[in-house]
Amino acid sequence: MMNEGIQQLMVILGGGTGAVGRYLTGVVIMKRYPSPRIPVAMIMVNLAGSFGLGMLMGHLHEEPELYSNLLFLLVGIGFFGSFTTFSTFSMEAVQLLRAGYFKKAALYILISVFGAIIGFMSGYALMAH
Repeated sequence: MMNEGIQQLMVILGGGTGAVGRYLTGVVIMKRYPSPRIPVAMIMVNLAGSFGLGMLMGHLHEEPELYSNLLFLLVGIGFFGSFTTFSTFSMEAVQLLRAGYFKKAALYILISVFGAIIGFMSGYALMAH
């Protein structure tokens, strides 16, 4: 059994890096698209993160014990766990709905959910072969 302190440190390092990465990526995207019709920064972050996690899982697809694997703890749980954000997606979807932008909300939700699933599957397929 691996030292739990090392496992936790991997999650902490990955999580901090992922959170900063999400913030900086969002800033860059929002500067490029200051008034988007839907929240493109979170869409792009979540789709990229889903693709990246899919690649990692494709790479580790034969790993018998993921939660003991330092790469999975650092990158999968830590980095991608904090880089992508379901809570911000939920908040932005509700904001669009409360403002009465039902078509924009539906588009945002559909792109986010199905795009993330397709992104994950694509990343996984790319690496699992």
